[in-house]
Amino acid sequence: MNSWRDQILKEFTPQVARLTLVADPDGLLLEEGILHGIRELGFELIPYEDHVAFRYAYESKYRSRWDNGKHTDLVVVLRSQSSDLDSLPYDLLQAGRRLSFNLGDLFPTLSYPVVAALDVQDLDPLFRAQLQHTPSSMGDNATKEFALRHVFEIAPELIKQPSDLVRVLLRRHYRGQRIPVTLDQRFIQVLKQNGLFEEWPLDQIVSDREAFFAFLQERWSIFLDRINTKEQQDTVKESKAVYDLHFSGPADLPFEHENVRVYIDNLFTEGLLHSVSHENADDLSSTWVGIGIKTDPAEDHLCRLERLIDKLQNTIPEEDSRHADWFRFAYAYAEVSTLEHELGSSLPGNVKASIEKLRSSIDQAFITWVQVRYAGLHNQPPEPPAMLHHIPRMLARKISDSQDKKVAFLLVDGLALDQWMVLRDVLQTGRRNLLFRESAVFAWIPTITSVSRQAAFAGKPPIYFPSSISRTNKDESLWKQFWADHGLTSPAAAYALVHGDGDIDKIREILSHPKARVAGIVIDKVDKIMHGMELGAAGMLGQVRQWAMQGFLADLIDILLEHNFQIFLSSDHGNIEARGCGRPAEGAVADLRGERVRIYPGDILRASVKEHFPDAIEWPSIGLPDDYHALLAPHRKAFVRKEETIVGHGGISIEELIVPLVQIERREV
Repeated sequence: MNSWRDQILKEFTPQVARLTLVADPDGLLLEEGILHGIRELGFELIPYEDHVAFRYAYESKYRSRWDNGKHTDLVVVLRSQSSDLDSLPYDLLQAGRRLSFNLGDLFPTLSYPVVAALDVQDLDPLFRAQLQHTPSSMGDNATKEFALRHVFEIAPELIKQPSDLVRVLLRRHYRGQRIPVTLDQRFIQVLKQNGLFEEWPLDQIVSDREAFFAFLQERWSIFLDRINTKEQQDTVKESKAVYDLHFSGPADLPFEHENVRVYIDNLFTEGLLHSVSHENADDLSSTWVGIGIKTDPAEDHLCRLERLIDKLQNTIPEEDSRHADWFRFAYAYAEVSTLEHELGSSLPGNVKASIEKLRSSIDQAFITWVQVRYAGLHNQPPEPPAMLHHIPRMLARKISDSQDKKVAFLLVDGLALDQWMVLRDVLQTGRRNLLFRESAVFAWIPTITSVSRQAAFAGKPPIYFPSSISRTNKDESLWKQFWADHGLTSPAAAYALVHGDGDIDKIREILSHPKARVAGIVIDKVDKIMHGMELGAAGMLGQVRQWAMQGFLADLIDILLEHNFQIFLSSDHGNIEARGCGRPAEGAVADLRGERVRIYPGDILRASVKEHFPDAIEWPSIGLPDDYHALLAPHRKAFVRKEETIVGHGGISIEELIVPLVQIERREV
C-alpha cells in the first residue's frame, strides 16, 4: 500500500453495517484525507466525546432514520484504546461492528511515543520513508533522527557552518512547520554536541518562529552596514553595543549565502521581515538587498504589492490542500488588501487589474476547496484549532495542568484578517513589548454572528444549540455552561460584552475577582463600524485604524497581562465589499434576510428563491440543525438592490471565512 490511509479506508465498506464503532486513540480518523475518503465512501462520522451532546445528535439525526427503515453508514469514534469500546452504551454495542486503529500497527518498528508526538499530517513522509528504508526496530533517539531527516528534511550531523543552520531554520519557519518539542530537543542536543553553535540562542530560535524572525530582523541592519562599508571586522566588533541586540549569538549572519539569499525577497514581501532605513539607501536599494531598505513609502508599498500578487497567483492552494495551507495563504492575501487600500488612488490601473484577476482566481479555488473539504473540519482535534468552536477546548487544555493558569478569549466581532493587520500595526507602534503569535481558524458557514459567535463560545457545532441559532444573546450562558462542564463556574468563568469605546472599567472589575480564571470578552465595535459603512473596504480599514488608535484594545490587553492572563484573540467572521444582485421577493418565508445569506426553514422554499438567483449556493446543513437551510449570495454579490455596494458577511469568501487567531504575549527583553 502506498499510503497509511489505504490500510484504514479498506476497512470501510458501505452497506455492511449501519453503525461502526472505532477505537482511535491517535486520532487517525480525524486526519483531513481520511475524513474526505470516508465521506466519499458514504460514511458519516460522529465523535463520542460528550455523552449528552453525542446522544442528542445520535438520536435526532440517525436513530430516527433507522426507525423509519432507512440505512446509514455511521461511524462512532472513541478517542481511546480498543478495550474502552466496552464502555460505550449498550444500545451502540448491540448495533455496531467494531474496529480499532493505532500508530503502533502502522509504524511497528518505530518508537511509538515519538511517532505519536507528530502531527497526523506528517505521517505521509514518515510512511513513505518506512517503505523505502524498511528500518529495523528503533529506540527513541533513532526514531527522532529518522523523523527529523525524512519528515522535516533536517539532518543535524550535516550542519557544519552558520549558513547551514540559518537555511534549515528558514525553511522550517518560513513554511510554518510544527515540529514536536521532543524532536526539537534532540536537534538542539546534537547541535550542541558538535560545539559549533555554543553562542547561538538555540533554545529560542529553533522552536519559536517569532523569535527566529526577530533574531534575523535585528541583524539585518548589521549586515547592510557590513556590505556597505566592506569593513566586516570593525563593524562586527562594535555591533552588539551599537545595535542593542536582545538575542545572543553572532552579530553578523550570512544573508548573502546562496542558500539564505533565496529566501530574502519572500521574507520582506510577505512581511516576515521589515525593511529598515539606511544612510546609503540610494546605492543599496538598486542591489538585491533593496527589498529590505526603506525608500519612498509609496514606492515601497507598490513594490511589495506587485511581488505579492505575482507570488500568490502562482501559489493558490489546490483542491486537495490542507486547511493550514489556506491559513498561510490568507495572511499573505490580507497583505495584498492592506497594501491596496493604503495606496488608494495612486494605485496604477494595471495593478488594479492584476488584483481583480488574482481575487477571481482565489474565489473560484477557495469555493471549490470549501465544497470538498470544509465538511470534515469540525471533527478536527482542538489543538491546533481548525474552527472557532475548537477554541474553548484548546483553552481548557491550556489551564488543565495548573490551578494558577488563566486564559482570556477576546472575540472582536466582524474582524477580518486585513483589519487585524491594521490593529496589529497600531498595537505594535504603541506597545513595542507585545508579541503576536498569529494563526487562523475557520468561521462557521453561514458566516453570521448568531451561528459563528455562538459556536465560538459554546465550544460545539451549531447543531447543538438549535433553539438559539437565530439569536445573538446566548453567548454568555453557552460560555458558562462549557466551563461548568469543565469544573469552573462563576466567578471563575467570566463573560463580558463591551462596545470598545470607554467601558474598560467593566472589564477591570470582572478580572479583579480573585477566583477569575477564564474570561470570554466580546468587543462589537468593528461589527458596528461595518454595518454603518458607506465607504467600502477602504473606509472600513480607515475606521478600524481610527478605533485602534483610541487605545481601548491596547488598554484591555494591558489589564489582562497585568492579571497574568494568556490572551487569545479571534473573530466570529470577516467581511467583504459586495455589490447588489437584487433582493429576493420572498415575503416572510425567510427566517433570516441577511445581505450575503438567506435562511429558510425548508429546502423547497430555498430552491424556489434560487430559481431567481441561479448562481447562489444552496449550502448543505453541515453541523447545522436540519431545519436551517442557507442560500448564499454568489461571488462578491449581496442580496440588496442591484449595483448598490455594501460591506457585509454571511458567505464563503476567504475574507469572511478565515479569521485571525492570535496569542498575545509580552515580549521578553
